Amino acid sequence: MPSYVDGFVVPVPKKKVEAYKRLAKKAGKIWKEYGALEFRECVADDVKKGKWTSFPRSVKLKPSETVFFSW
Repeated sequence: MPSYVDGFVVPVPKKKVEAYKRLAKKAGKIWKEYGALEFRECVADDVKKGKWTSFPRSVKLKPSETVFFSW
């Protein structure tokens, strides 16, 4: 059986982190209903901006935002 991973990097305003977590939890349940085996949601609380590339650079992170990783 083939396997794969879908991943997302999302900038989220720091003041809306709790709202995003609630939405992500609902989305994870729906994805599982449609066949996902697992769902993970992580917040980047110590990810530094890289010189050439990084998660913060990939979403053009603003100072008022943080990065979430979903897979």
